[in-house]
Amino acid sequence: MDESSARHGWSSNFPVFRSTAPPVIYESLRALVHDASDEQLRAWRDSIPPLQREASEVLEVDPTSAEYSAILEYELPLESRRPDVLVLAKGAVIVLEIKGKETPSQADLDQVSAYARDLRCYHAACASRQVLAVVVPMRAKGYVGQIQGVHIAGPDAIDRLILELQSSPEAGPLPIADFLASSAYRPLPTLVQAARELFHSHTIRRIHQACASTDPAVQQITRIVHEAAQSRSRRLILLTGVPGAGKTLVGLRTVHAKYLDDLAVPRPGGKSTVPAVFLSGNGPLVEVLQYELRAAGGGGKTFVRGVKEYVKHYSSRRHQIPPEHVLVFDEAQRAFDAEQVRKKHTDTAGYVGGKSEPEHFIEFAERIPEWCVVVGLIGSGQEIHVGEEAGLSQWRTAIEKAQMPSDWQVHGPQGVADIFADGAIGFHACPSLNLDTEIRFHLARDLHQFVQMLLAGHPPEDNRRLAGRMFDQCYHLRATRDIEVAKHYLRERYSENPLARYGLVASSKDKDLMRFGIPNDFQSTKRVKYGPWYGDNETAAGGYSCRHLRDAVTEFGAQGLELDAVLLAWGTDLARVQGKWSNHRARGYQRGAHVKDPFQLRLNAYRVLLTRGRDATVVFVPQWSELDETWHYLVSSGFRELDDDA
Repeated sequence: MDESSARHGWSSNFPVFRSTAPPVIYESLRALVHDASDEQLRAWRDSIPPLQREASEVLEVDPTSAEYSAILEYELPLESRRPDVLVLAKGAVIVLEIKGKETPSQADLDQVSAYARDLRCYHAACASRQVLAVVVPMRAKGYVGQIQGVHIAGPDAIDRLILELQSSPEAGPLPIADFLASSAYRPLPTLVQAARELFHSHTIRRIHQACASTDPAVQQITRIVHEAAQSRSRRLILLTGVPGAGKTLVGLRTVHAKYLDDLAVPRPGGKSTVPAVFLSGNGPLVEVLQYELRAAGGGGKTFVRGVKEYVKHYSSRRHQIPPEHVLVFDEAQRAFDAEQVRKKHTDTAGYVGGKSEPEHFIEFAERIPEWCVVVGLIGSGQEIHVGEEAGLSQWRTAIEKAQMPSDWQVHGPQGVADIFADGAIGFHACPSLNLDTEIRFHLARDLHQFVQMLLAGHPPEDNRRLAGRMFDQCYHLRATRDIEVAKHYLRERYSENPLARYGLVASSKDKDLMRFGIPNDFQSTKRVKYGPWYGDNETAAGGYSCRHLRDAVTEFGAQGLELDAVLLAWGTDLARVQGKWSNHRARGYQRGAHVKDPFQLRLNAYRVLLTRGRDATVVFVPQWSELDETWHYLVSSGFRELDDDA
């Protein structure tokens, strides 16, 4: 097989496919999938002859179909998923998913829908063609119909579908070589995958959608960094963006940029070998990125460090100079105020209190010889920790308190200009430093707005209209009152995709879910090892993988990270009561905690939990009267109920 071709089990035009002996095709599939299960082998034996018969019937009706192609077990490049059959017909790509049953489940429908969506989004050859999703239950007869945009047909009706589902006959079928080019398919990587790629290749695969959204920001930051190095000056860059817009990816690309090696100023002993660092107060995010980058040495701390340990190290060593020139501070709007920093560092030897995290970082940056750049990545509506509510104004205060405030210039989008409005600090407005397009959720760009409306308590009919648009974009909102139904759905949907990650999430302030088997208490969630939970398959040693759906992470373990799908156990800490959201049953905060608005923190927590899944959000609402109104609101707002046989 040509190395330039994507891996697949069989590919040919229809005449060759029709005339090839089934055992030959069967052995070709086995050569691709060495560890095929007995069930998979049986499915191939049962499905190949009917598929050949249907191709023959198409050829008899339409002579031009001799140019059509059949591709079996096409492995999506850079992934492990394999649609069963792809048909390249006139103006269309038809995805056939074969199931050995009479009636497809919801998971079957959503699985093939996701295949069609991803080919539509990320396969260059499919950009101008219709991509159609079909489930073929092998025990069904005839054309069954269409459900949620997916066609359902027995094997005897495949010929009719192929002949009738062609949208642009004049376009002709795709050349099979164009479709199979390995460079043609470029899926959007998860944050974990991006970290791996950055370490191994020092770059991230170029995806048109992601690059169009984030490249202008990366280019602007690159320009400012070069400017700072050449002019020997100090800069603060504020990059804003909606959740899922790629802020963290921009930060990771910045600290891995090769040009930084050339800009670093020589120190005693030579240039710094690590001229930039990615810093985050999000402990789970740091743990996951370090786990994925651990091969770089130092336990993965070469490029990624926790804010707390960084502050602890340099605040107690006031004459030590950081080796980096560029400090990237993730979730900069959530930086701790002075009071919370004091609490976190009470036991740090040599620590002198009275400074917020932004003040500390500006002071650390001023120790760096000749030039430095601090990049603050700023989200919105995700302040979930005590001490995070002071916001961006702390960064202005930090520069005002710097040793040489006039040495600093600030760059950011127009949306943060008011913070520096009086002109005392030089501010440069840069529109490209605002990321306003979600890229995490494939084409479902309405998820952030939907969640905002849901948590704002908008009328269900308004929410439902937006949810319907998201279903059309193949983002699935599911709900059930039976946890086992939810687990079965996720396991079935991703059974053929070992690289997929789905996990159980729940709010930290709920106090009732434990009785329904959800381990969201402090002791249980404290034991979760985030690196393996996000990174490992369920067959990995230790059994920590999120795919077991056993251990739950809270908003603190989920923020800044992502899964292909989440199972969100909805708690009583944010419940509908007489038509409004209420946090009256939420756990209280520790005595002495300076919480300005506990209700807003609960809304922010659920905003985080509802926006972690790239493909789907499945909500489990326990069968309890306290949550009946919540259940009805979610379902009437567009979450579609999973049946018991889902």
